[in-house]
Amino acid sequence: MSQAFRALLKKVGSGQHTSAVLTRAEAAEAARLMLAQEATPAQIGAFMIAHRIKRPHPDELAGFLDAYAEVGPTLSPVTADYPALVFGLPYDGRSRTAPAQPLVALMLSALGCPVVLHGGDRMPTKYGLPLIDIWQALGLDWTGLSLAAVQAILQQAHLGYLHLADHFPAAQGLVPYREQIGKRPPQATLELMWCPYAGTCQVVVGYVHPPTEGLAKGTLTAIGVPNYLTVKGLEGSSDLPRARAAIIGVYTPAGEERIVLHARDFGFGETSETPLESEATYLDTLKATLDGHTTPLTPVALWNGGFYLWRSGLTASLEQGIEKAQALLNSDRLTSQIAALQSAIAHYRYK
Repeated sequence: MSQAFRALLKKVGSGQHTSAVLTRAEAAEAARLMLAQEATPAQIGAFMIAHRIKRPHPDELAGFLDAYAEVGPTLSPVTADYPALVFGLPYDGRSRTAPAQPLVALMLSALGCPVVLHGGDRMPTKYGLPLIDIWQALGLDWTGLSLAAVQAILQQAHLGYLHLADHFPAAQGLVPYREQIGKRPPQATLELMWCPYAGTCQVVVGYVHPPTEGLAKGTLTAIGVPNYLTVKGLEGSSDLPRARAAIIGVYTPAGEERIVLHARDFGFGETSETPLESEATYLDTLKATLDGHTTPLTPVALWNGGFYLWRSGLTASLEQGIEKAQALLNSDRLTSQIAALQSAIAHYRYK
């Protein structure tokens, strides 16, 4: 048993009236002890559920991210004409709505804007469709690559994916606790804000509940991230909704801006979102969309692709972003980008 961790657990787990917020340094120490498995399984599980009940504080999440920066992987800056976009998505995937993110990542990277993604395999408690499975269905297997390989692929093809089991095994070691405690621990919120890229970038934080946006703002401000977006997206992802208002927070050193967009104003309004009817159907539809066919995913791709092409600086307006996204779908640029990524992954896999 770790006596140091026991003291930290006692601080967060003493109940509604006597529990206290960890300092940033204490939170970093708690994260290091959990990642190193120096805390016992009983201590780790107790900490996760107690911290969930207490609710994390931005200083605590900042401390956790300090430990991630110390122990976890970091991609070095790459040469590009645009700042990278680092997307923070729920690791436990999607189960109700069709994901747009792979299409967005391909659009951005095809036009020279670096995209950094991170995640794991099927993960509790949701066990939804994860990004890694979508990429594999497109012939892009990000598993088993070294960090140096991902770095080279990011530089060459402007897209990189950090796979938890391969690149951050210490964090992967905490995944079973999610199943055992039956709830998402604060680490699931942390992953939305994690930026494993050392270059100039814009972090995109998806969320469901408004308090998470406040946590992101406080946490990213504390650790000194200058540019980030918060997106009240579908299932906590960065995907903009069409059936309701899309609420986006834009944070830069110049200040804060609130953007509220209605898809109907741009010809994409729907009474419901495009459903994830089955994973096989979604993957078939995704491939047809990439091949230039009009599918139920086409408006999803145009709405989300247009937005992120605009916010990345690739276009001067959302309208121009939508036009650019349409041009990409009508051409072979996205399938060519997949081919370029396949070639890069094959080349660097055993380097």
